[in-house]
Parts: sequence; C-alpha cells; structure tokens
Amino acid sequence: MIKEFLPVIRQWHHENKKIALARVIQTWGSSPRPVGSCMLISSNLEMSGSVSGGCVEGAVLKEAQQVFETGQCKRVTYGVSDEDAWAVGLSCGGKLQVYLQPWNEQWGSFLMDHLSSNQGCVMVTLLADGVDHTEIQSGTATENFSQGINAKAEAAYAQRIHRTVSVNGNDYFIQVFPPRSKVIMIGAAHITAALLQLAQDFDFETIVIDPRSTFARNTTFRVKPDQLVEKYPSEVLEQIALDPFTYAVILSHDPKIDDDALQVLLRSPVAYIGALGSRKNHEKRIARLKEKGFTEEEISRINAPIGIDIHAQGAKEIALSIMGDIIRAKNEFL
Repeated sequence: MIKEFLPVIRQWHHENKKIALARVIQTWGSSPRPVGSCMLISSNLEMSGSVSGGCVEGAVLKEAQQVFETGQCKRVTYGVSDEDAWAVGLSCGGKLQVYLQPWNEQWGSFLMDHLSSNQGCVMVTLLADGVDHTEIQSGTATENFSQGINAKAEAAYAQRIHRTVSVNGNDYFIQVFPPRSKVIMIGAAHITAALLQLAQDFDFETIVIDPRSTFARNTTFRVKPDQLVEKYPSEVLEQIALDPFTYAVILSHDPKIDDDALQVLLRSPVAYIGALGSRKNHEKRIARLKEKGFTEEEISRINAPIGIDIHAQGAKEIALSIMGDIIRAKNEFL
C-alpha cells in the first residue's frame, strides 16, 4: 500500500528526484504479489516496495527508465506458463500485469494528503499506454470518468478490493485507499497495553473505552491509543462508525462494562467480537445475554475464549493471540 511509502516520497521530493509508480493491476495463477502491490522508482533508479517479491523488479526497473525518458505510462505483463516462467523470473509459474506511470504532483499531493489524514479515497486510472489519465476523489466519486466507472468504484470501495474493470471498451484500474481499520478495546488493563502496541504495528486505529478512571488514567500505555474515553461503552459506541472494518475486544473483566458493550456490538456489523474470560465465565455471560433477549445466533458471534490458541502465557502472548485472531478475521473478509 502506498501509505507506507509516504516518508520515501517526501524524501525523494526533497531531493528533487522524479518518481515512477509501478502497481500490480492484475494477476493469474500463483502470482507472488497481490493486486494493488506497489513499487516506487526514483529517477536515480532507487527502489522502494515490491511488485513481485524480487522476481521481476529488474525488468520493471528497465521499463521505469523509459517512463522517465518519455513521461508516458506503460502496461507490461510478466510470466506466461510454468515452462517459461523462469525466463522472466516468475519461478512460481504465475502471471502478473504491472502498470507504470509518472508520479503526478496534482493527484499525488491529493493522495498524500488523504493518506496522511486517514481519509478514505479511491484512485481510478485509465489503463492506456501514453498520457496519464488518473483521478482521485474522496470516497467514491470520480468526476472525470463515466457513471459506469463510478458504480464500479463504489463497489470496490465498499469491499476494499482493488480491481481492473472494463467499461465501454476501456480498461481501468481501481485502487482503494480506505480509512484505517480500527480496534475497539473495552477495558484498560495490562493486556490492553500490550495489544495497543501490536495494533499500531499493523496500522489499526485504536480506541480504548473504560468508565473506571482508576484503570483509564493509571494503566501505563507505552503506545498511546488514538482515543481514550472514560465512559460506559453504550454512551460511546453509538457515536462511532461500527462497520465491517471494526474489531472489538472485551477486556474489562467487569460484567457491568462488558455486557454494556456487547449489547451494542452484537447487533452491529462489526467484523469481530472477542471477549476475555474462562469458559465458565462465558457460560454466565451467555445466560445474562439471553435474559436480555439476545438470540443464540447473535451470541455465537462472540469469540470466547478470545484469541488463537497458542497456549498463551502472560499479557504479551495473550495480546499476540488476540491480534492473530483479528488478522485472521480481517483476511477472511478479504
């Protein structure tokens, strides 16, 4: 994703270097990198990122030289069959298509501003050799393209999936830059502190909710949450966008707080709900929720015991098991 390259882009701009952008726009078979993978090349032929994990980067570098010389965009395909794969460096026998284009300051600045401020946007590029036709808009509106592209961009943005589409005989690549997914942690505790570090490492927005001032204010967070709210969950959660890219973790050990959160989360479209506690405590939780009118289907959304079973010992390992479960849920959706 381009966001991770922002420091490199700023540095190369500071050094007055031109930049070419190479993106994987389509794959077939066992491609080494997924659609949307990016590589940046400077006019000094420095590289950042990858389109194939090392297989065809040398060939892409040569194509980038032409992009710098001509200022023109270019679409290239690598890999044909298992027999011919080694010739182009694709030992897996897959096939991928890469689109190279000069970094344009107009759409580039707009994209960087959105990524820096965590605003979702969509990038639509007409896949034609020659002059660059790229449009970036907040959300899904693409002003300079047809209504047919708008509909496809909207669908891609909703699903957070990059794709190449054909409309009226032209091919377009739609790349989605959604806001960061978020992890909501109910309860400030030692596991919360460890989980915050992992959530930051994997670029999640973090929200910690705990009405207990003693915990909220006195827990030592080496990594600060993006938001720390000292209120009951039901007072806060309905003000937050609870969408399929939200992951909720129940950690307070206090049924008054945990159940208060679950009563909102279980009837929301969040992607993941995990709750800390033993099986015995979870059985008690199920009984309480049933008394509140929740169905078995709704209650079954709770992942409890929480996390992937790695026989975790201590807060850091428990946090690791929870983050593994969140990433599993995220990747299953994709």
